[in-house]
Amino acid sequence: MKIEASSPEEYLSQLPPDRKEAMTKLRKEMISNLPAGFQERMSYGMIGYVVPHSIFPKGYHCDPKLPLPFVNIANQKNFVAVYHMGIYADSKLLEWFRKEYPKHTDAKLDMGKSCIRFTKPEKIPFKLFGELMSKMSVKDWINVYESNFEDTPENRAKRTALRGESVAKNAAKKAVKKTAVKKPVKKNAPKKAVKKSLKKK
Repeated sequence: MKIEASSPEEYLSQLPPDRKEAMTKLRKEMISNLPAGFQERMSYGMIGYVVPHSIFPKGYHCDPKLPLPFVNIANQKNFVAVYHMGIYADSKLLEWFRKEYPKHTDAKLDMGKSCIRFTKPEKIPFKLFGELMSKMSVKDWINVYESNFEDTPENRAKRTALRGESVAKNAAKKAVKKTAVKKPVKKNAPKKAVKKSLKKK
């Protein structure tokens, strides 16, 4: 759900009441716990928290003209979403988040690689996201980003290795499916045979 807005305030002003309330609380927690150096701005049509070019001149590898993204919060058609690149790139942070999540809400964790979705805004664990935001400094994020995403020979080798593992896993799954023994399906006796047996009786 794309919202045309030039500022976070303008973005929030266009939301329906229930979503506006949730997004406002979420934004408040983000800002209250935002480590020094990160900057709030509109990013990819969402409210974003980025590392500005003044700190990381190289910018985002997908488009160096853009500052390095870290977290985005957004109102989508069917849910409120938090996009956190830190938990996508840092396995320890992800593990911490998964363990803490059930302590803050009874909503089932609906999560992709970096996206956490909430169809019921009132179930958002606002305080947990504030704590999550405080867990990684700008320096930490730049180090994690450079070791995982930057286009370097080392990272290209990592991605090639991961693609190779993925291809191998898929091939193995297909091989298992092909070799799986199918149980014979018992067919009912033909209707004619049934009729004959009834006549004999």
